[in-house]
Amino acid sequence: MTTKTVMLEELTWPLVEKALKDGYKTVLVPVGSIEQHGHHLPLATDSLMGEALAKHLAEKMGKTLVAPVIRPGCSVHHMAFPGSLDVSPATLMSVIRDVCFSLDHHGFENIILLPSHGGNFAPVATVTQEIAPKLKANLIAMGDLMGLIAKMQEAAVESGIPREAVGGHACAGETSLILAYRPDLVRMEDAKPGYIGPFTSKYQRKGFKAVSPTGVMGDPRPATKEAGKLMIEKITDMYLAAIKRELG
Repeated sequence: MTTKTVMLEELTWPLVEKALKDGYKTVLVPVGSIEQHGHHLPLATDSLMGEALAKHLAEKMGKTLVAPVIRPGCSVHHMAFPGSLDVSPATLMSVIRDVCFSLDHHGFENIILLPSHGGNFAPVATVTQEIAPKLKANLIAMGDLMGLIAKMQEAAVESGIPREAVGGHACAGETSLILAYRPDLVRMEDAKPGYIGPFTSKYQRKGFKAVSPTGVMGDPRPATKEAGKLMIEKITDMYLAAIKRELG
């Protein structure tokens, strides 16, 4: 290829055609959201996280492209916060379905879905099972949400951040990752702690604002750019191992 970008949307159609002929047969499809992430992180946090992970993973894999992030996502629990956008699971699955059939049509042999928002993991798993038998391409999803959180916590601890500060929402984990990828969009001067305690399903019944008026679960203030870089490294290594297991 005559361009260094791995982003499908930044290429021309002749460059995509050439990439396919040159062996770029794998495409990563991040599935993100547009939803509140406290006072300090942008609404696009989950989408940016998915894009960051996909770009780094594509570089590690080689001859891999990254499709545009699919968004909005399933974010109904955040709708009490202005700016949050929500689509139904059926709508999200319909979009994923159409994107996958488009990529399959163009000749990609491996399509890998990367959900980066917790509410998207179940719809992604469901639509993957539904359409995988209908595609010529191999379709797999990186569906281990707890594994993702564990790698973020692992990187946090190694960076001197308390484990309990990672694993919530707009916490030190997500904040660190966005500091590493798009620091220009992080307003650390506005970072405020939110609900800190045992995880509760109350947000599913009454909405996220009933649990955390700030929109945060955890404490983002210990976040660092260095921890975010380590998180991206550890998560993409986990994904790379899973993809190798799935594709052989």
